[in-house]
Amino acid sequence: MSWIETFEFASYVVTVVGLPFAIGIFFYEQRKERENEEEEQYQHLSDAYNEFLRVVLDHADLQLRTHEPLANPTPEQRERMLVIFDMLISLFERAYLVAYKDEMDRTERRRWNSWDDYMREWCRRDDFHNALPLLLRGEDPDFQAYIRRVAQEERGAPILASSF
Repeated sequence: MSWIETFEFASYVVTVVGLPFAIGIFFYEQRKERENEEEEQYQHLSDAYNEFLRVVLDHADLQLRTHEPLANPTPEQRERMLVIFDMLISLFERAYLVAYKDEMDRTERRRWNSWDDYMREWCRRDDFHNALPLLLRGEDPDFQAYIRRVAQEERGAPILASSF
């Protein structure tokens, strides 16, 4: 076998075996990179929620982590509460836009369920629920529909006009 025949045979082997293998490796690496990007996005959202909880802790007088809303808040407390709720809605909307899909795999569903749990927890609060009509103005329509459905499921009643 001459070196030209050997070279031609080697090129066939590369074409038949090596090229499909390289394509498979390329797609595998692309999928891993996409998974890493999604995990990084999820981590950024989690960090943002932890920062939000620090804000809540800094304003402990508003009793935002209790089950009962603050009785008779002052106008200043009401204003701070509304700003904090606005921060939370923005965070929920960002999580919805980044992490929610109609069709999710197991990992995506697990990540999304934690955000759904947060939304449900906050929608059970009277003060947050009552502020939703005001908070949702200008937000993404799909997100609005989602959070309204969650609020209705948690409270058993649709969101009406703001009483905040």
